[in-house]
Amino acid sequence: MSSESAPRSLFFVYAPDKTDEGAVERRLSVRSKHLEGARASIASGLIRIAGAIIDKAPPPPDGSKKMIGSTFIFEAKSIDEVQKIIESDIYYTSGVWDPEKIVINPFAAATPIP
Repeated sequence: MSSESAPRSLFFVYAPDKTDEGAVERRLSVRSKHLEGARASIASGLIRIAGAIIDKAPPPPDGSKKMIGSTFIFEAKSIDEVQKIIESDIYYTSGVWDPEKIVINPFAAATPIP
């Protein structure tokens, strides 16, 4: 069986941001490039659901939301494939995500995934 016809499985990714001074600014400075890469993975069907994790602290008076990480549901051939995608993301290579805290696990959906 070739790898092209290998069945794809679901994987959950939790990628928290680093918490050092400047972490938010690093995230915002490369966000457009991160979103560009994510759009390509969404179009190919690799990313099924994705979004920012928002700080639970009350928002400031301007109502802005502080992003503190990312989460994804991937549909991929292997956990290794997902790990390679995460490790090549600009948030990973630019030091936005905390690589020591990233979690990638197989995922069993209890509801339909769009």
